[in-house]
Amino acid sequence: MQQRKPEIFLDTSVIIAALFSETGGARMLFRLGEAGVVTLVVGKITLQEADQVLLRKAPDLRVLLAQLLDTAQVKIGDLPTKKYLAQANAFLDYAPDAQVLAEAMQAAPDWFVSHDCEHFLDNPGLAKLPFQIGSPGDILAWFRTQLWI
Repeated sequence: MQQRKPEIFLDTSVIIAALFSETGGARMLFRLGEAGVVTLVVGKITLQEADQVLLRKAPDLRVLLAQLLDTAQVKIGDLPTKKYLAQANAFLDYAPDAQVLAEAMQAAPDWFVSHDCEHFLDNPGLAKLPFQIGSPGDILAWFRTQLWI
């Protein structure tokens, strides 16, 4: 019996990290997507935010972003509904991250991956969500345990 592929929602910080480091955990998630063992998901707002960061800091990496999204077969989610935006705003008072969280909530992944400690990783209120939140390293460690089951 084939096991369902875990779905991993990527935060902007992880997308940017994957572009700047070929050997980091964020890039490894893209490799796992390319290998077809995980499904990577990103929201439209998240993708726009990543593109704005690249336009300011490293416009030449926009081509690499397009390549990574394509080769890893990243699914692009829909814009979040008002329902998910309201729920996310109840968890976070920082609007840009609330929008990203709303996209993740709507996508209903197994994992939400981020490097943002302040708003996501160290936020105990988010433990109530129906998906796990972690860094790329957390997800890779979890994934390794799944290989032996």
